[in-house]
Amino acid sequence: MANRLINSSSPYLLQHANNPVDWYPWGEEALNKAREENKLILVSIGYSACHWCHVMEHESFEDEDIAVIMNKFFVCIKVDREERPDIDQIYMNAVQLMTGRGGWPLNCFCLPDQRPIYGGTYFRKEDWRNLLLNLAQFYQNTPKEAEEYAVRLTEGIRQSEKLTFVNTERIYKPKDIQGILKPWKMLFDFSEGGHNKAPKFPMPDNWAFLMKVAHLEKDDAARVIVKLTLDKMAAGGIYDHLGGGFARYSVDHQWHIPHFEKMLYDNGQLMSLYADAYKFYKDEHYKEVVYETFSWLLREMISPESGFYSALDADSEGVEGKFYTWDKAEINKVLDSKTAEIFNDYYEITEDGNWEEEQINNPWIRKTKEEVANKFSISEEKLNNLLSEAKEKLLEHRNKRVHPGLDDKILTSWNALMLKGLCDAYKAFNDNQFLELANKNAVFILNNMLAENGKLFRNYKGSKASISAFLDDYALLIQAFISLYEVTFDEKWIFSADKLTEFVLTHFKDSESGLFFYTSDLDKELIARKCEVMDNVIPSSNSVMAHNLKKLGLLLDKESYLDYYQGMLRTVAPHIASYGSAYSNWASLLLDEVYGLYEIAITGENVEEKRIALEKFYIPNKIILGGKSGTLPLLADKFIGETKIFVCENKTCQLPVSEVKQAIEQIYN
Repeated sequence: MANRLINSSSPYLLQHANNPVDWYPWGEEALNKAREENKLILVSIGYSACHWCHVMEHESFEDEDIAVIMNKFFVCIKVDREERPDIDQIYMNAVQLMTGRGGWPLNCFCLPDQRPIYGGTYFRKEDWRNLLLNLAQFYQNTPKEAEEYAVRLTEGIRQSEKLTFVNTERIYKPKDIQGILKPWKMLFDFSEGGHNKAPKFPMPDNWAFLMKVAHLEKDDAARVIVKLTLDKMAAGGIYDHLGGGFARYSVDHQWHIPHFEKMLYDNGQLMSLYADAYKFYKDEHYKEVVYETFSWLLREMISPESGFYSALDADSEGVEGKFYTWDKAEINKVLDSKTAEIFNDYYEITEDGNWEEEQINNPWIRKTKEEVANKFSISEEKLNNLLSEAKEKLLEHRNKRVHPGLDDKILTSWNALMLKGLCDAYKAFNDNQFLELANKNAVFILNNMLAENGKLFRNYKGSKASISAFLDDYALLIQAFISLYEVTFDEKWIFSADKLTEFVLTHFKDSESGLFFYTSDLDKELIARKCEVMDNVIPSSNSVMAHNLKKLGLLLDKESYLDYYQGMLRTVAPHIASYGSAYSNWASLLLDEVYGLYEIAITGENVEEKRIALEKFYIPNKIILGGKSGTLPLLADKFIGETKIFVCENKTCQLPVSEVKQAIEQIYN
């Protein structure tokens, strides 16, 4: 019989709906049961594309004997970390404090009042059985000791990463940037790109910041490591060379073998990164990566209403990577012999398999096209055509396989990252298909994720939004709406962003730290109310809000916004140099303080022509505004008949010019 998860919207929870474990979703029914029966709570957290979550389910949660123990001694709650990152945040923090490490599946045992006493990640079946029995006995025999440990651990959760507001004003200088870069450069892998450790995550915001440093500081090391990293990721097995899009991370230091799940949040950010890198490095391959990722989005990740789905599973038919990997003989059957020979050489396909552990091939690139073309005595143009046709045939063949599972819930924050990615692609390539989809997605979000009182919802599935949004949903959507304004000059997006910002200031503000809580004061409190400060694979919600407040403060002439973001940066700035990779979005804001943020206004009849021309240049420290008309304060007195470009900084504008080339000279004079 199905358990209580059968009515859930989350694909991850539904995966567990037929387990013999008596799972509950997070909510009052489960929490009341724990209090009334004085039982320990097991909070088990994962997500639908998580490989080891599936393994633990199969080994333990589908086992009748294990389920008997779990049901007898515990109230078992399943949580989708992507729907409820607030719960995940607290219990991940607890497990990290206890064990020094974290990950998913995350399993945390709590007192009936939700305070944690023990936890870990993946457990093998027999270890899990022993742990369940030992914890049940421990709580039954020594409840006072369990209570004492819960007190200490909960206080640790509440105090960890807590910052004190810094009131003293300061001026940021180039030496502050160097203080961040110097220790960080010791971690670069100048052989394979990325950081010098495995596993390797794309970390898009790290490379976006370092590319900005390379440009503004003329830093050669930053220029080299970003280019090398982008080249190696796009050539590696972490990238889907047939279908486009990136997997979540590589288990090795060469970007070859990933965990094969594909996440919307990675690919939205990587579209932005590669689009900007195309403008900076002028590398045509980066354009190809953006277009192939866009094709993957259209083919596999878009709902009929133009919302974007969350993820594709790593597994198909119970085997990780089966959908994406190849036996050489299969390739040889699909392609003619000459084409197969060239394709196999270029993508390192071997008889025994280039993924030695599994004796199968995951395509990746280790040679230049010039080397392969010379080897087979063909031109690079012919090689490109041959590879393109081969990829098309193999993709068609691959699509006949059993596809990985799709997590079809729609999340506001992740949609916002892809929405921004589409805007950045439009800026780089001036291709209307990016803008058309961006507009459709933005309208979908406004129509389905926003309540009349200005409150956002986090999730959407089955024509229903049900979970209150968190700070990252607001912050990333505000950021995306600012980007959408910059490519349309439609002021409704700025005013929508401002309304969301006012909601955040009203309901998320932490007066003690000057930052923002991750959860709204309108929602039911958990055992701790945390501020998300450190940047991770996705930039922290506070760092994104700080950028938003600066841009909106300038665009709307709101001094209160400018004062607030400056206080946020002062509070965080002392911590950045200690771990640059984990504060890269904050460091980007600091970089804007050092080098300034240009406000570039374009007004008149030919605004679109000038905007397109301006966006061909990589100018990472700018906001752009304008139109044939407009009401933003920064546009006041700038409609003077003919089309003009105004380069401004700190509310001071240089003389208006008619040509983009002249504006560029004003910026870099």
